[in-house]
Formats: sequence, C-alpha cells, structure tokens
Amino acid sequence: MSETAGVAFGRLVALMARLRAPDGCPWDRRQSLESLRAYLIEETYEVLEALDDGDPGAHREELGDLLFQVVFQARIREEEGHFDAAAVADGIREKLERRHPHVFGDAVLADAEAVAQSWHAIKAQEKRRESALDGIPRALPALLRAERLGAKAARVGFDWPDVDGVLAKLAEEQAELAAARAAGDADAIHHEVGDLLLTMASLARHLGVDPEAALEAANHRFEQRFRGVERRLSAQGQAMADADAATLDAAWEAVKRS
Repeated sequence: MSETAGVAFGRLVALMARLRAPDGCPWDRRQSLESLRAYLIEETYEVLEALDDGDPGAHREELGDLLFQVVFQARIREEEGHFDAAAVADGIREKLERRHPHVFGDAVLADAEAVAQSWHAIKAQEKRRESALDGIPRALPALLRAERLGAKAARVGFDWPDVDGVLAKLAEEQAELAAARAAGDADAIHHEVGDLLLTMASLARHLGVDPEAALEAANHRFEQRFRGVERRLSAQGQAMADADAATLDAAWEAVKRS
C-alpha cells in the first residue's frame, strides 16, 4: 500500500470537512442526519449486492461509499459539538479490545463457541440491559429480526431442544392458519401468517441456515425462472397473461429442468 490506513482515513475526514465548510459544496452542506438515513441504507445494500456478485473491485468501491456515510455523519456530530470521526474509530477499537480478553488480556477461551459466549457476557455487562431481547435494532428487516429474536431467546434457554420440536410447532401453526381461513377471520389469518414466518425463522436457525440469505436465493431463483417462462412463451408467440394454468405449469417445469 502506498499509504497507511490511518493516513488514508485522515485524508477522507479532511475531505469531508472541506465539503462541509462555508465555501464547500452546497449539497453536502444542506444534508442532515435525517436526510442521510436513506443513503446509509442504500449504500449498505449496495455493499451486499457487490458481495453477492463476487466482484472485489465493486466491493471495494461500495465499502468506500459506506465509509463515506460514516464519516459524513461523524462530521455533522462534530459540528454539533458531540464527537468526531477519531472518537468513532477509537470507540470501536476500545470495544473490540474489551471484548477480546483472550487476545488482549489473560483470558483463555477454548474455541469459537466460548469466544461467542464471552462476547455476549461482556456486552451484557456493558449495556446493562433489562431484557435478554434488548439490543436488536427495530429497523432490521422483519425476517432478520425474527432470527435475531429467536437466537437471543435461545441464549437464556427459551428454545426448542431440537429441530423436531420446531417442526412440530410449524405443523401447529399451519393448523391454526387453516382454522383461521376456515373461519374467514382476516385478523386471525394475519396473526397466524406472522406466527408461521416467525417459526420458519427459528427452523432456519436450528438448521444452521441464514433465513435472509435463503429467502434472497429463493427470490433469485423465482425471478430467473419467471423470466425464463416469459421468454419461452414469447418465443411461442403467446403472452403470459393469456396462457392457461396448464401451459404456465408446463413452461415453468421446462425452465426449471433447463
């Protein structure tokens, strides 16, 4: 590398200060913490997309865009007199040192599972939270939040003992949804669909599957196959909206096989 990470970070922080200066960029000067929320979310998803695409160059670029959002928000807080980018970097460094006593202290932890347990114990002491479920961001996507809720509950013993227990609960929730449908109760249907999805998140956790990643992969498969059906029918001179169920099913199976 031509320059250290610290020097490069300092240059970025200085650039941000220049953009926010009285004679800087009007657009950057107009931004607030509230206006930057959407950009932070967008940049985060663009990092994930670059990861999915397996493109190191795009990954580097998108990480830079995300880092800029961190520096941008830190600059606004510095202008307000609260903290600066250096405090952000020092804060996370100090936290990581505290939570790795087996690296930066005298603790001896046997394996990755012991490290994870130690991390959560230290975090609980630091945060002084009232509930085992505290600390899960409300803004998380619902499926990811469901997985996190189940995992946190499991750490204090509130969990099924094995996968079979979750499957039994899944069957129970399906039966309750069927009963809600039979009763024509819209509120109950909404309730039971939510319970079913929550149970599916727990099933994924017990199977060692990331439910968010699994659903995204399923979304991708569906999109690719659906587009394949569209192309196949178009090549036959048929619009998808005009095809009957048997034709659509046959086209789907053909695309799936290919």
